[in-house]
Amino acid sequence: MTANITFPDVVSWAVPLFIAAILAELFWIHATGRGGRYETRDAFTSLIMGAGNIASGILLGFIAYGFFMVLWQITPLDLGTSWMVIAICFVLDDLRYYWVHRFGHRIRWVWASHVNHHSSQHYNLTTALRQTWTGYFTFMMVVRAPLILLGFHPAMVLFCGGLNLIYQFWIHTEAINRLPRWFEAVMNTPSHHRAHHGRNARYLDCNYAGVFIIWDRIFGTFVPELDSEKVDYGLVHNLATFNPIRIAFHEWVAIFRDMAQPGLTLRQRLMYAVAPPGWSHDGSRDMTPVLKAKHLARHPEDRGTPGFEETAP
Repeated sequence: MTANITFPDVVSWAVPLFIAAILAELFWIHATGRGGRYETRDAFTSLIMGAGNIASGILLGFIAYGFFMVLWQITPLDLGTSWMVIAICFVLDDLRYYWVHRFGHRIRWVWASHVNHHSSQHYNLTTALRQTWTGYFTFMMVVRAPLILLGFHPAMVLFCGGLNLIYQFWIHTEAINRLPRWFEAVMNTPSHHRAHHGRNARYLDCNYAGVFIIWDRIFGTFVPELDSEKVDYGLVHNLATFNPIRIAFHEWVAIFRDMAQPGLTLRQRLMYAVAPPGWSHDGSRDMTPVLKAKHLARHPEDRGTPGFEETAP
């Protein structure tokens, strides 16, 4: 059993590339007047969120890695570190990312960590850096456990996860429209991910892919970006703040406030943590299906179109 295996910290290596790409995008927007826009306070907030994510990884990363190494010690499997094994690990880790991301939109406890990434009302490369400070508290690291138990070394799994994050950086842009059809069919692209960041009823809870959009096509969560409906970025109820502390923790505070309401049953208190965002014990809030239904009540012509297929008669 190989234990002392190391892989490069590719995310740290990519930081200069991230900075260069942000500057190039900013220059392109300024020179052409196309490809989105930057708002100084918004971009600065995203950079602070990115720095906080790195800090939380430094402070708490040992928890996940220690858990993974315990699993590595008990698994009898060791697939080695050949290029083929790394490639398979990359694909399977992307499938893992799809489900973690989907859980992040459908389980409020996980959404409390992920919501900050959707809090910007702008869409540019700095948005990619608007990352969570509280990811370790969601316990989603357990979703990586099967990979390690199958014989993929923890360092390799984290290396593939780093490559996944690097790939996702460039799709946070309006400067790139659509790419060749074959690429759009298989890979996650700026067009697909713009839809994912939309607060429009049509685009809610879609396109969870990290690298390969095929997962969304397979599991029925793919919605294309439509030229007829511009993506409106942000949250269903936007925060209207650039305060990184509030952005990072507002949903956690809201969860505990909801759970502490007087007169609730134990089940109701638990549901405020594990039900989809928008769930309420008295039905006073709207979850995604209700928001889509309300949209269709106003726009019945959209019934059966992308994003509303399940509501077709």
